[in-house]
Amino acid sequence: MSTTTTRREVTGPAPARPRRSLRANSTLAFWLFTGPFLIGLLIFVYVPILWSAWLSFFEARFTVTPSEFVGFENYRTMLTDDEFTGSLVTFTVFAVIIVPTTWALSLALALAVNRLRFMRAFFRSVFFLPTAVSYVAASLIWKMSVFNGVRFGLANTVLGWFGADDTAWLASPDPPWYWLVIITVRLWLQAGFYMILFLAALQNIPPELYEAAAIDGAKPGWQTFRHITLPQLRATSTAVVLLLLVAAYQAFDEFFNLLSKTTWGRPPLVELYYKALGDNQDYGAGSAGALILTVLICLVTLLQGRIMGFGRGEGVK
Repeated sequence: MSTTTTRREVTGPAPARPRRSLRANSTLAFWLFTGPFLIGLLIFVYVPILWSAWLSFFEARFTVTPSEFVGFENYRTMLTDDEFTGSLVTFTVFAVIIVPTTWALSLALALAVNRLRFMRAFFRSVFFLPTAVSYVAASLIWKMSVFNGVRFGLANTVLGWFGADDTAWLASPDPPWYWLVIITVRLWLQAGFYMILFLAALQNIPPELYEAAAIDGAKPGWQTFRHITLPQLRATSTAVVLLLLVAAYQAFDEFFNLLSKTTWGRPPLVELYYKALGDNQDYGAGSAGALILTVLICLVTLLQGRIMGFGRGEGVK
């Protein structure tokens, strides 16, 4: 009896070996892949933001080390600075023009590409390709080749065919021809990206909606676009408008490279660049201006999202 029991004990299944749980392995893999990115984000993004907020309450000229606590004096200085407040007006004009124009152009391109039955991938790539171009390179091309103030520029050459005189596009704010240069280069650079977003949303619209509308007597074209296509693009349109607003606040490269060191036509980031890195190098006031701009971006974004119903369910009115 004992021999049989011993054999069963010997030949029975071996106990399972202890091993790491799946959750522990997943956690380790997560930190291995995201750890370097999070460390870089902390060092190069969050620490500078916090340090800038701290610096805005101190007198800091020609140094990033605070020397004297001044409270809200830097904020008062920036809010009463005509150049900074003027740059906010410049942004407002820029946003009022570029946001609806880019929205309409990118949606029109998406509708046109979506209707194609052949070479759709080709045209999608052609319109999207400018997004890969550097803003600096595009600005220099626009300044030196397309809108050059002399008769050799492309724009002046075309106008010369109709007998028009050469136009100094970037030489003076009166008339403000520089807006045409800035708006066209921004449209060329970013319309293709938002076209892709609208195109993806268009392809997700159920075709049954159009079939049901045709049965009910709806005419193809403006009627179906207004009552079917546009409502189905509400979420995408809201996201596009919010992205365009934030991008307009962050406009820097084209203004800086097209207008050089002119005192007119500066958006907030260019003004802050000269404030913090100019002759005076007032890092305290520059940090205060940056925080003012950040709060303004947040407020405008929240207000725009509230108006357009961002985050609400489809059935919520």
